[in-house]
Amino acid sequence: MLLYSIVASRMKGISILGSTGSIGCNTLKVIEHLNEFRVVALGAGRNMEKFAEQIVRFAPEMVSCEDDDCAEMLLNELNRSNVRPPRIETGEKGLVEVATHAEAHTVVSATVGAIGFVPTLRAIEAGKRIALANKETLVIAGELMTKAARKSGAEILPVDSEHNALHQCLRGERRSEVKRLILTASGGPFRTNSREEIENATIAEALNHPNWKMGDKITIDSATLMNKGLEVIEAKWLFGFEADQISVVVHPQSVVHSMIEMVDGSIIAQLGVTDMKHAIQYALTYPERKTGCLEPLDFMALNQLTFEEPDIERFPCLDLAYKALAKGGTTPAALNAANEISVQAFLDGKIKLSDIGRINEAVMNGHKTEQASDLESILSADINARESAISLLGGSSACLAQQV
Repeated sequence: MLLYSIVASRMKGISILGSTGSIGCNTLKVIEHLNEFRVVALGAGRNMEKFAEQIVRFAPEMVSCEDDDCAEMLLNELNRSNVRPPRIETGEKGLVEVATHAEAHTVVSATVGAIGFVPTLRAIEAGKRIALANKETLVIAGELMTKAARKSGAEILPVDSEHNALHQCLRGERRSEVKRLILTASGGPFRTNSREEIENATIAEALNHPNWKMGDKITIDSATLMNKGLEVIEAKWLFGFEADQISVVVHPQSVVHSMIEMVDGSIIAQLGVTDMKHAIQYALTYPERKTGCLEPLDFMALNQLTFEEPDIERFPCLDLAYKALAKGGTTPAALNAANEISVQAFLDGKIKLSDIGRINEAVMNGHKTEQASDLESILSADINARESAISLLGGSSACLAQQV
């Protein structure tokens, strides 16, 4: 026991926001593989059965879940396992405590949507190393986040496969010699479908991603290409490139995760298997590379690598993101908020898939852009956009079309 305590004390502390989601679960697998991190805090939503299993396995000092009902369910699950429960907090306050845990060297921000914004900001202000999988954080408040990181000395390392790939491609390159960033997109489940087929797509069809196994929200964003639009905004804040220096290319095989074009015409690409554990491990161990837990890419098994131009007529959400980035200020926060509401409405069966773009555009067009330099203005834009999106949900698809 004493030997374990000595070894544990030498491990780097790590906190995970969103531990029961896809990224969170894969992060814990990577942690087990690396055997150099100690889980000190975990934050989750409502999946208390899985959360209890993680707590039993990794013994964090404190945890957070969505609300008091979840906390009660978690206690019941832990009692059945005869495990002494850690300190349990709830809501945003609890996530902030997970993100700012005194012994956490690294914070994995893997919640879905705007809920991860404030906890991630507090972790940045505390000078933590941030392994960022929550792209909405930089979409909502890229200026505020990067300013806080410069002040505290916090590192922000991308976990999204595309931005992680860009980080690897840019490693060691002179910024002045890079002409543009190229984000790859799988094209989602409707890459070859007509506008009419997309209009009438079912929830099950939209959730049937051809390459990646992800949560429902990000899978729907992939189906509309909004996910790629959010990534364009995120790339601007992560790497300091402007919108006209960030391109998107559809790559159905999802083998090339992203590329950079140099001023001399050379292209540098990062390739790998379609598994998030590589990107997670790279972010956790950077600047070192450690032996991975995945099989390497088998070139002999590849039939072809193809690339296409994205079709913004069929996938207007991508274009909306570029427009939001051009407007700047609180507009990206408003677009993100509208998208979260509209995606959930689609998942609840209230609107068509194509209505997501219509609602997003209507909310963005009606938004009054303000500076996004402080927390209050960003949160206000988020709330107002959500209210606007909710008010539009009472209209039919025809009414939504008239709005834009």
